[in-house]
Amino acid sequence: MSTTAKPPSDKQMRYLRNLAMQRGESFAYPQSFAQADREIERLKGRRRGSYVERRIEREQVSRDLAFSGDAAAVRGTEITGYGSSARWKAGRALSA
Repeated sequence: MSTTAKPPSDKQMRYLRNLAMQRGESFAYPQSFAQADREIERLKGRRRGSYVERRIEREQVSRDLAFSGDAAAVRGTEITGYGSSARWKAGRALSA
């Protein structure tokens, strides 16, 4: 992209997010006004998902995230203390 390219407008980005949600698709953040226009046209050409399909998909994603287990979660066996006095227990490696 040229450094003189016009960035996407706020209005374009709102429309792009709405279209993507309606179509049940994702998109790469456009770097220019022209890229945003092309992505909007691409999404306009896609079939609009029904409300029920979008709701089911959102629920499935939420359920999958909720039950996937969080490897990054802090466990009670890793800390000592409570609130502002909480500290990592001795011997715990900070980089894993």
